[in-house]
Amino acid sequence: MTNIAQLPCGTTTVPVELDDHTFLVEQAPNLPLPPQPDLAAAVRNALDHPLDRPPLDTQVGPRSRVTIAFDDPTVPCFAPVWQEGLGQIVEQLLRGGAQEQNLTLLCANALHRKFRREELARTIGQRLVDRFGDRLRCHDAEDPDNLVHVGETSGGFPVELHRAAVDADLCIYLNTSCWKAFNGGWKSICVGLSTYRSIRCHHTPESMSMSLERNRMHEILDEMGALLDERLGTEHFFKVETVLANPFQVGKMWSGSIAATRAEVLKLQAESGQSRRSLLQEKADIVCYGVPAWSPYAAFAGMNPLLTLVSTGLGYLGGVIEALGKPGCSVILATPCPDEWDDAHHPSYREVWNRILPQTKDPEDIRVRFEEELAARPDYVDKYRNGFGFHPAHGIMATYPLKRLRHAARIFVAHAQSPELITHLGFTPVPTVTGALAQARELHGPGATVAVVKYPMAVNRH
Repeated sequence: MTNIAQLPCGTTTVPVELDDHTFLVEQAPNLPLPPQPDLAAAVRNALDHPLDRPPLDTQVGPRSRVTIAFDDPTVPCFAPVWQEGLGQIVEQLLRGGAQEQNLTLLCANALHRKFRREELARTIGQRLVDRFGDRLRCHDAEDPDNLVHVGETSGGFPVELHRAAVDADLCIYLNTSCWKAFNGGWKSICVGLSTYRSIRCHHTPESMSMSLERNRMHEILDEMGALLDERLGTEHFFKVETVLANPFQVGKMWSGSIAATRAEVLKLQAESGQSRRSLLQEKADIVCYGVPAWSPYAAFAGMNPLLTLVSTGLGYLGGVIEALGKPGCSVILATPCPDEWDDAHHPSYREVWNRILPQTKDPEDIRVRFEEELAARPDYVDKYRNGFGFHPAHGIMATYPLKRLRHAARIFVAHAQSPELITHLGFTPVPTVTGALAQARELHGPGATVAVVKYPMAVNRH
């Protein structure tokens, strides 16, 4: 009897048959950790027992100016980590003698869009939004009055941060999730509270990585962090790091210095995680998976074909292409990929799709030829600063996962509503997964092996 696997496909699922040449690989977004039974107790334990720093209530006094930065809602965390974590941080600071009027909450949205107060209320809780009033703000990477050039690293990388993080006596960062080795560490501060001029140094097609080892992005970020420690003092930043057991529950939390908390995260990841490259004994000729109607960049916003096919399809989900597929493999994505665009929140994306992608599909060529031009466009910058739109450079960065095309010879897309969207990228539209598998097997010959990757269904925060 033939087994059937259900793959996510937009907001629904589609079946794929599993035969003797097909291997099912189940991929979870988080480590296999037991969830904390009491989130409040987990936060309290982390704050009361920092790894290498005294508790917060001993680090402040009546005159202390404290900035509490936190991950923006693009982070795929659906546990109330923001509410509980920020609430306890504030209470511990007040217990230490800090004055509430000297506390600032700062959403670390980097080049992501700013979030409306009602969206922040659904993330950090209405109580904190009301309590902090205009002392709650979103980072603005284009605001010259509130940006500080701290200096350049030994490698020549400029380090620029929000003034509230630099001028504070203490800057605390609540990181709500560490997904593989991609986020956390110095990335929270040197990306979340920084500028395009600084971020472009490590956000390149070749540098961005989720790898635990030889991660060039985090090597540059650590270099930037070393400069911040030198200029601002090693006690200036206090970090709270979180690893989720699943999108709705916390697995582990730590507090302390950025270096110490990062070390614990990487240690846990190494001990608990299984390398994707070890999931199959031999690499497959064909890699097949479904793409849900999800992107971290569609939090309180809509999807678009660039997010669906490239950023999510080849990016967040596409690490399995190199891990499980042979060089020159065929890749099959299942997605309806509707022809929908959220121009308010992703203002530069449609131009990237219509003007730039027809000229080149090479992400490094795209970055060199078009990124700085788009990043400086006054109309797009205004929409970022005043209209809740992503920074214009972000539309270019969404093309970086096209680097997977160096490993995969071809991409089939099954179940797409508009085949012309698929051919626009040079991909091949096919009505069904079954049909795509048949075409790929013809190309690879008898006995072609298939890795079917079963990702969980994902949802956006709306």
